[in-house]
Amino acid sequence: MNKKTEQAIKVIRTYTELTPKAGIILGSGLGAFADTLDDKVKIPTEKIPFYPKSTVEGHQGFLVFGTHKGVPLLAVQGRTHYYEGYPIRDVIFVVRIMQALGIAVLMVTNAAGGVNSRFTPGDLMLITDQVNFLFNNPLMGKEEYEGPRFPDMSDAYSNEFFEPVEKIALERNIALKRGVLWISSGPSYETAAEIKMIQKFGGDAASMSTAPEVTVAKHAGMKVVGISCITNYATGISSDKLSHSEVTETAELVKEKFLSLVSGIIENIFRSL
Repeated sequence: MNKKTEQAIKVIRTYTELTPKAGIILGSGLGAFADTLDDKVKIPTEKIPFYPKSTVEGHQGFLVFGTHKGVPLLAVQGRTHYYEGYPIRDVIFVVRIMQALGIAVLMVTNAAGGVNSRFTPGDLMLITDQVNFLFNNPLMGKEEYEGPRFPDMSDAYSNEFFEPVEKIALERNIALKRGVLWISSGPSYETAAEIKMIQKFGGDAASMSTAPEVTVAKHAGMKVVGISCITNYATGISSDKLSHSEVTETAELVKEKFLSLVSGIIENIFRSL
């Protein structure tokens, strides 16, 4: 680890000695899962050296250590986005913290707009791949962490988990979709023309996060599971105007379904890793 990560870990260890087995980054309006952890310790990210502050509604700003179904976890309750003005390496700082803690598997979640015409608000989507349209890669620059200089991304979202996750969803009566996540910088929503382009290039949902964290997780050797909450129709698919309040409201409506799926993944997949 580099000096920034080392200092962050030292502060974290003044709060907890828990060694998490898995990490989960909680997207807009999806932070409630962190509060369900047993024996939880909530660390304000403002107390952690070099940790970028989240400024977006629905992202509280805590690292939450605890257990779920006996599995030790680190839940990120408030991610940092590239559009907030931080350097890309600050955006993924939490994944480097996870790497230093020895976390082997990461679950990423987000709110996303439905680009695929078969998706409706309230759907959950298993992310099978991503398109990073940020025009910025967090691995650019000087090498500071262990990992390959040219990491393979052919299995960005670990396909060994696809069928097990879908089985869990089926058992819990959750109609889980599959799709490719398209990431752009934001903070403005995409135009209707941009959504048409995304459709033509194979995107199923559009978001403003996740790709940087996944890229660094794969560089660090982690396995990755991704879940998107489809919170709205993308621009042009519906005549409705888009707003962040719609995103958080829809996330709240599907909270129980989301919590059930995440719980099942941790209990039935992460426990055995």
